[in-house]
Amino acid sequence: MAKQDRAVRTRQELIRSAAEAFDRSGFAPSSLMEISVGAGVSSGALHFHFGSKRALGAAVESEAARILQDIIAPRPCERPASLRNLVDTSHVLARRLAEDVVLRAGFGLAGDAAWQEDVALWRVWHDWVGSMLTQARAEGVLAADVLIEDLASAVTAVVVGAQALGSTDADWSPRQAVDQFWNLLLPRIATAMVRP
Repeated sequence: MAKQDRAVRTRQELIRSAAEAFDRSGFAPSSLMEISVGAGVSSGALHFHFGSKRALGAAVESEAARILQDIIAPRPCERPASLRNLVDTSHVLARRLAEDVVLRAGFGLAGDAAWQEDVALWRVWHDWVGSMLTQARAEGVLAADVLIEDLASAVTAVVVGAQALGSTDADWSPRQAVDQFWNLLLPRIATAMVRP
């Protein structure tokens, strides 16, 4: 394996190990020693790639932002109706939050008092949800009395919050919570022409 490939792999292992530590304990309690041991590298290797725990946190957040962008990015040759796209993407995000520790830790850093950075992935998600709802309104599929900002906040809270609840209580499956949310809400927000 080339030296450069090994360095990329080591960096990715450190990001994953940091995400696991942040997800488990939070930013402040997680130690660089714990992270380097989790990645299977020396503390010297960790410091070679990341000058500080804050730099490592920024890398976790950046990788999580990249994953989120992949989830919400438009697919070539696919232009589903905005409301359908929103529902489908919310399910994908809920599933990925449950499965991907880097994505989960990236979202978690926004609520960590010790982190205090300006990037908050839930805001990116909220803005995207708002844009889908605005498109749905333009397509004529969103009921006229639905307030876009209120609905965007509710969708954001349910998808991100379901993961938080599901991480501490097995009875709160994020997938099931998002299903229940849309089953309850879609008949209320969709115009008669798109209701099932």
